[in-house]
Amino acid sequence: MRTLARWARAEWGLLCVTVREATLKRRLRAIPMTLAAVGLTALLQWVQNQPWGFQFVQNVGAVRAEDHLWLALLRTPLSLFVPALDLPVWGALVQILLVFGIAEICIGWWPTLAIAYVATLAGTLYARVGISLGTHAPFGLPWTDAQVVDTGPSAAVVGLAVYVAWRYGAYTTASAVTVAMVAEVLIKENLAGKEHLAALMAVGTLCLAVAVRQRFGRELRLRLRRAYGRRMRRGQRRPPGSRTERGSGLPPIQS
Repeated sequence: MRTLARWARAEWGLLCVTVREATLKRRLRAIPMTLAAVGLTALLQWVQNQPWGFQFVQNVGAVRAEDHLWLALLRTPLSLFVPALDLPVWGALVQILLVFGIAEICIGWWPTLAIAYVATLAGTLYARVGISLGTHAPFGLPWTDAQVVDTGPSAAVVGLAVYVAWRYGAYTTASAVTVAMVAEVLIKENLAGKEHLAALMAVGTLCLAVAVRQRFGRELRLRLRRAYGRRMRRGQRRPPGSRTERGSGLPPIQS
């Protein structure tokens, strides 16, 4: 039991402390973007269930691979908040509240939206590439998937969960989410599952880029600091009679 507790503290300790301090100090003011996202998702769900609103939501937020690319790119930001029709909306709302909320507290609202968009866009673009490859290719998709609506908020949720877990050292959690997405594709091979994998690959590439930047940036700062330190030491150890001690170089004033 103690071993499990130590593992939990090592895995989620920093993440839990960050979230708890923010929620105790600011409460709901700590997640304004998340609350707006939950409200927008609930509103779109209500609108698309109305006789007059279904086609409207499809026109502004439903992305399919058969759509023109420019139209899909215009719809993609709003598609993050259009819940799937065949799944209970409360599941999508809970996922957005928890994952978006934790991400907003830990990395800020703007990076949260950016990573969510990158994950969703990766799934959208993969669907087009997979359909063009065809079912005979290893990562290909059948042409019928061109008419299937993209994943909605689920790809963004998966990508954010992995990124935040990686940033806060919860590597087992990030690996568990990845394994679960792979198992989803193996058990039930569909467009949504493969788009989730595409989102994970995009976020994984982003994590690698951030890690490389931090490592080389740290090494560059250390090299500059060492070079500056050696330069300063050389400046302090100038020999007697150097130009800095002789002033302007003119002969002394005679009285």
